[in-house]
Amino acid sequence: MATIFTDILSILRKIVDISLVWLIFYLILKNIKNNVKLSLLFKGVAFVILLKVVSDWLGFTTVGVLLEYVIQWGPMAIIVIFQPEIRNILEQLGRSQLLGRHKVLTVDERERMVYEIVNAVDYLRKERIGALIVLERDISLGNYIDKAKKLYADLSSDLLISIFYQGNPLHDGGVIIQGDRITCAGAVFPTSSSQKINRRLGTRHRAALGLAEETDAICIVVSEETGRISVALKGELLYNLTIDDTRMLLIDELRPKQDIEFDEMDEEEIYEEDV
Repeated sequence: MATIFTDILSILRKIVDISLVWLIFYLILKNIKNNVKLSLLFKGVAFVILLKVVSDWLGFTTVGVLLEYVIQWGPMAIIVIFQPEIRNILEQLGRSQLLGRHKVLTVDERERMVYEIVNAVDYLRKERIGALIVLERDISLGNYIDKAKKLYADLSSDLLISIFYQGNPLHDGGVIIQGDRITCAGAVFPTSSSQKINRRLGTRHRAALGLAEETDAICIVVSEETGRISVALKGELLYNLTIDDTRMLLIDELRPKQDIEFDEMDEEEIYEEDV
Protein backbone atom coordinates (compact mmCIF):
# COMPACT_ATOMS: atom_id res chain seq x y z
CA MET A 1 0.00 0.00 0.00
CA ALA A 2 2.80 2.35 0.94
CA THR A 3 4.56 1.52 -2.34
CA ILE A 4 1.45 2.40 -4.41
CA PHE A 5 1.05 5.70 -2.53
CA THR A 6 4.72 6.51 -3.16
CA ASP A 7 4.37 5.73 -6.88
CA ILE A 8 1.27 7.94 -7.19
CA LEU A 9 3.03 10.77 -5.35
CA SER A 10 6.05 10.42 -7.62
CA ILE A 11 3.85 10.58 -10.74
CA LEU A 12 1.99 13.65 -9.45
CA ARG A 13 5.31 15.34 -8.66
CA LYS A 14 6.53 14.74 -12.21
CA ILE A 15 3.28 16.05 -13.68
CA VAL A 16 3.49 19.23 -11.59
CA ASP A 17 7.19 19.62 -12.49
CA ILE A 18 6.51 19.33 -16.25
CA SER A 19 3.47 21.61 -16.00
CA LEU A 20 5.50 24.35 -14.29
CA VAL A 21 8.18 24.15 -16.97
CA TRP A 22 5.57 24.45 -19.73
CA LEU A 23 3.90 27.35 -17.91
CA ILE A 24 7.21 29.22 -17.70
CA PHE A 25 7.88 28.61 -21.40
CA TYR A 26 4.35 29.75 -22.25
CA LEU A 27 4.70 33.02 -20.32
CA ILE A 28 8.12 33.72 -21.83
CA LEU A 29 6.97 33.01 -25.39
CA LYS A 30 3.81 35.07 -24.83
CA ASN A 31 5.88 38.09 -23.82
CA ILE A 32 8.33 37.52 -26.68
CA LYS A 33 5.43 37.44 -29.15
CA ASN A 34 4.21 40.84 -27.91
CA ASN A 35 7.68 42.38 -28.21
CA VAL A 36 8.91 42.97 -31.75
CA LYS A 37 12.57 43.32 -30.77
CA LEU A 38 12.60 40.11 -28.75
CA SER A 39 10.75 38.29 -31.54
CA LEU A 40 13.54 39.23 -33.94
CA LEU A 41 16.11 38.17 -31.34
CA PHE A 42 14.40 34.80 -30.90
CA LYS A 43 14.41 34.25 -34.68
CA GLY A 44 18.10 35.19 -34.82
CA VAL A 45 19.03 32.71 -32.09
CA ALA A 46 17.03 29.96 -33.81
CA PHE A 47 18.81 30.76 -37.10
CA VAL A 48 22.27 30.56 -35.48
CA ILE A 49 21.45 27.19 -33.89
CA LEU A 50 20.10 25.84 -37.18
CA LEU A 51 23.19 27.10 -39.03
CA LYS A 52 25.40 25.36 -36.46
CA VAL A 53 23.60 22.05 -36.94
CA VAL A 54 23.86 22.33 -40.74
CA SER A 55 27.56 23.29 -40.62
CA ASP A 56 28.37 20.29 -38.38
CA TRP A 57 26.42 17.99 -40.69
CA LEU A 58 28.22 19.29 -43.79
CA GLY A 59 31.60 19.38 -42.05
CA PHE A 60 32.26 23.14 -42.35
CA THR A 61 35.06 23.45 -39.80
CA THR A 62 35.70 27.20 -39.98
CA VAL A 63 32.04 28.15 -39.87
CA GLY A 64 31.51 25.67 -37.04
CA VAL A 65 34.30 27.20 -34.93
CA LEU A 66 32.99 30.73 -35.46
CA LEU A 67 29.47 29.65 -34.52
CA GLU A 68 30.79 27.96 -31.39
CA TYR A 69 32.25 31.30 -30.27
CA VAL A 70 28.94 33.00 -31.06
CA ILE A 71 27.00 30.41 -29.06
CA GLN A 72 29.51 30.55 -26.19
CA TRP A 73 29.60 34.34 -25.79
CA GLY A 74 26.27 35.20 -27.37
CA PRO A 75 24.14 34.87 -24.20
CA MET A 76 26.33 37.41 -22.37
CA ALA A 77 26.06 39.86 -25.29
CA ILE A 78 22.28 39.36 -25.44
CA ILE A 79 21.93 40.10 -21.72
CA VAL A 80 23.93 43.32 -22.07
CA ILE A 81 22.25 44.55 -25.28
CA PHE A 82 18.68 43.55 -24.45
CA GLN A 83 18.80 44.21 -20.72
CA PRO A 84 15.71 46.51 -20.69
CA GLU A 85 13.58 44.01 -22.64
CA ILE A 86 14.69 41.07 -20.45
CA ARG A 87 13.97 43.11 -17.34
CA ASN A 88 10.48 43.88 -18.61
CA ILE A 89 9.77 40.19 -19.22
CA LEU A 90 10.97 39.23 -15.74
CA GLU A 91 8.86 42.05 -14.32
CA GLN A 92 5.81 40.73 -16.17
CA LEU A 93 6.40 37.20 -14.88
CA GLY A 94 6.59 38.57 -11.35
CA ARG A 95 3.30 40.43 -11.54
CA SER A 96 0.03 38.90 -10.45
CA GLN A 97 -1.65 39.05 -13.84
CA LEU A 98 -3.00 35.53 -13.36
CA LEU A 99 -5.10 36.91 -10.53
CA GLY A 100 -6.49 39.74 -12.66
CA ARG A 101 -4.38 42.86 -12.26
CA HIS A 102 -6.72 45.06 -14.24
CA LYS A 103 -10.35 45.85 -13.73
CA VAL A 104 -12.57 43.95 -16.16
CA LEU A 105 -14.71 46.51 -17.95
CA THR A 106 -18.35 45.90 -18.70
CA VAL A 107 -19.77 46.46 -22.18
CA ASP A 108 -21.20 49.84 -21.13
CA GLU A 109 -17.87 50.90 -19.61
CA ARG A 110 -15.97 49.94 -22.77
CA GLU A 111 -18.46 51.81 -24.95
CA ARG A 112 -18.21 54.91 -22.75
CA MET A 113 -14.42 54.65 -22.81
CA VAL A 114 -14.32 54.50 -26.62
CA TYR A 115 -16.88 57.33 -26.82
CA GLU A 116 -14.80 59.66 -24.64
CA ILE A 117 -11.52 58.87 -26.42
CA VAL A 118 -13.01 59.26 -29.91
CA ASN A 119 -14.68 62.56 -28.97
CA ALA A 120 -11.37 63.90 -27.67
CA VAL A 121 -9.46 62.69 -30.73
CA ASP A 122 -12.06 64.19 -33.06
CA TYR A 123 -11.75 67.60 -31.37
CA LEU A 124 -7.95 67.44 -31.28
CA ARG A 125 -7.66 66.61 -34.99
CA LYS A 126 -10.02 69.43 -35.97
CA GLU A 127 -8.07 71.94 -33.90
CA ARG A 128 -4.67 70.55 -35.01
CA ILE A 129 -3.60 69.84 -31.43
CA GLY A 130 -0.91 67.16 -31.16
CA ALA A 131 -1.63 64.24 -28.83
CA LEU A 132 -0.41 60.79 -27.83
CA ILE A 133 -2.91 58.58 -26.00
CA VAL A 134 -1.81 55.13 -24.85
CA LEU A 135 -4.14 52.35 -23.71
CA GLU A 136 -2.45 49.74 -21.54
CA ARG A 137 -3.49 46.13 -22.04
CA ASP A 138 -1.83 42.91 -20.80
CA ILE A 139 1.76 44.19 -20.66
CA SER A 140 2.36 46.62 -17.82
CA LEU A 141 3.51 50.18 -18.53
CA GLY A 142 4.54 50.70 -14.93
CA ASN A 143 8.06 51.81 -15.87
CA TYR A 144 6.67 54.76 -17.84
CA ILE A 145 3.96 55.55 -15.30
CA ASP A 146 6.50 55.82 -12.48
CA LYS A 147 8.37 58.58 -14.34
CA ALA A 148 5.27 60.53 -15.41
CA LYS A 149 2.87 62.88 -13.65
CA LYS A 150 0.27 60.80 -11.79
CA LEU A 151 -3.38 61.73 -12.25
CA TYR A 152 -5.59 58.69 -11.48
CA ALA A 153 -8.63 60.54 -12.84
CA ASP A 154 -11.85 59.34 -14.44
CA LEU A 155 -11.59 59.22 -18.21
CA SER A 156 -13.32 62.08 -20.01
CA SER A 157 -12.89 63.80 -23.36
CA ASP A 158 -12.70 67.23 -21.68
CA LEU A 159 -9.80 66.13 -19.49
CA LEU A 160 -7.92 64.61 -22.43
CA ILE A 161 -8.38 67.81 -24.46
CA SER A 162 -7.22 70.00 -21.58
CA ILE A 163 -4.10 67.88 -21.03
CA PHE A 164 -2.96 68.32 -24.65
CA TYR A 165 -3.90 72.00 -24.84
CA GLN A 166 -0.86 74.06 -25.85
CA GLY A 167 -0.76 75.98 -22.57
CA ASN A 168 -0.60 72.81 -20.47
CA PRO A 169 2.96 71.86 -19.41
CA LEU A 170 2.08 68.16 -19.88
CA HIS A 171 0.98 68.44 -23.52
CA ASP A 172 4.32 67.26 -24.93
CA GLY A 173 4.21 63.85 -23.26
CA GLY A 174 1.83 60.93 -23.59
CA VAL A 175 -1.25 59.99 -21.58
CA ILE A 176 -1.57 56.44 -20.26
CA ILE A 177 -5.02 54.96 -19.68
CA GLN A 178 -5.51 51.90 -17.48
CA GLY A 179 -8.98 50.44 -17.62
CA ASP A 180 -11.35 53.41 -17.72
CA ARG A 181 -9.08 55.83 -15.83
CA ILE A 182 -6.32 58.21 -16.86
CA THR A 183 -3.34 57.08 -14.81
CA CYS A 184 -0.74 59.66 -15.81
CA ALA A 185 0.26 62.38 -18.26
CA GLY A 186 3.56 63.63 -19.58
CA ALA A 187 4.88 60.10 -20.10
CA VAL A 188 8.00 59.64 -22.25
CA PHE A 189 8.36 56.54 -24.44
CA PRO A 190 11.23 55.01 -26.45
CA THR A 191 11.31 56.10 -30.09
CA SER A 192 11.34 53.53 -32.87
CA SER A 193 14.39 53.15 -35.07
CA SER A 194 12.42 51.41 -37.83
CA GLN A 195 13.35 52.43 -41.36
CA LYS A 196 9.80 51.78 -42.57
CA ILE A 197 8.33 54.81 -40.83
CA ASN A 198 7.90 57.93 -42.96
CA ARG A 199 10.66 60.47 -42.32
CA ARG A 200 8.09 63.26 -42.27
CA LEU A 201 6.50 61.85 -39.13
CA GLY A 202 7.61 63.39 -35.86
CA THR A 203 8.57 62.27 -32.39
CA ARG A 204 5.03 61.37 -31.30
CA HIS A 205 4.64 58.85 -34.12
CA ARG A 206 8.06 57.33 -33.47
CA ALA A 207 7.36 57.12 -29.74
CA ALA A 208 4.01 55.44 -30.40
CA LEU A 209 5.58 52.90 -32.75
CA GLY A 210 8.49 52.35 -30.35
CA LEU A 211 6.06 51.49 -27.54
CA ALA A 212 3.96 49.29 -29.85
CA GLU A 213 7.10 47.35 -30.78
CA GLU A 214 7.83 46.55 -27.13
CA THR A 215 4.32 46.13 -25.68
CA ASP A 216 0.76 45.28 -26.70
CA ALA A 217 -0.48 48.79 -25.93
CA ILE A 218 -2.75 50.73 -28.29
CA CYS A 219 -1.12 54.07 -29.12
CA ILE A 220 -3.26 56.80 -30.69
CA VAL A 221 -1.47 59.77 -32.28
CA VAL A 222 -2.94 63.05 -33.50
CA SER A 223 -0.60 65.02 -35.74
CA GLU A 224 -0.09 68.64 -34.76
CA GLU A 225 0.80 69.64 -38.33
CA THR A 226 -1.86 67.82 -40.34
CA GLY A 227 -4.49 66.77 -37.77
CA ARG A 228 -4.34 63.22 -39.11
CA ILE A 229 -4.96 60.25 -36.83
CA SER A 230 -2.55 57.33 -36.57
CA VAL A 231 -2.65 54.22 -34.40
CA ALA A 232 0.43 52.17 -33.48
CA LEU A 233 -0.46 48.57 -32.68
CA LYS A 234 1.39 45.24 -32.62
CA GLY A 235 4.59 46.77 -34.00
CA GLU A 236 2.85 48.53 -36.91
CA LEU A 237 1.77 52.12 -37.54
CA LEU A 238 -1.64 52.61 -39.15
CA TYR A 239 -1.46 56.07 -40.67
CA ASN A 240 -4.15 58.57 -41.70
CA LEU A 241 -7.19 56.83 -40.21
CA THR A 242 -10.66 58.32 -40.25
CA ILE A 243 -12.50 58.91 -36.99
CA ASP A 244 -14.81 55.99 -37.81
CA ASP A 245 -11.83 53.72 -38.50
CA THR A 246 -10.39 54.70 -35.12
CA ARG A 247 -13.68 54.01 -33.35
CA MET A 248 -14.08 50.55 -34.92
CA LEU A 249 -10.45 49.65 -34.26
CA LEU A 250 -10.79 50.53 -30.56
CA ILE A 251 -14.04 48.60 -30.21
CA ASP A 252 -12.47 45.54 -31.82
CA GLU A 253 -9.16 45.65 -29.95
CA LEU A 254 -10.69 46.34 -26.52
CA ARG A 255 -12.99 43.36 -26.63
CA PRO A 256 -12.15 40.69 -24.02
CA LYS A 257 -10.26 37.70 -25.39
CA GLN A 258 -13.11 35.40 -24.34
CA ASP A 259 -15.51 37.26 -26.64
CA ILE A 260 -13.07 37.01 -29.55
CA GLU A 261 -12.65 33.27 -28.98
CA PHE A 262 -16.43 32.78 -28.83
CA ASP A 263 -16.86 34.73 -32.08
CA GLU A 264 -14.24 32.57 -33.79
CA MET A 265 -15.98 29.43 -32.53
CA ASP A 266 -19.33 30.70 -33.84
CA GLU A 267 -17.79 31.46 -37.22
CA GLU A 268 -16.34 27.94 -37.38
CA GLU A 269 -19.74 26.44 -36.52
CA ILE A 270 -21.46 28.53 -39.20
CA TYR A 271 -18.82 27.49 -41.73
CA GLU A 272 -19.26 23.80 -40.85
CA GLU A 273 -23.05 24.10 -41.20
CA ASP A 274 -22.67 25.73 -44.61
CA VAL A 275 -20.34 22.96 -45.73
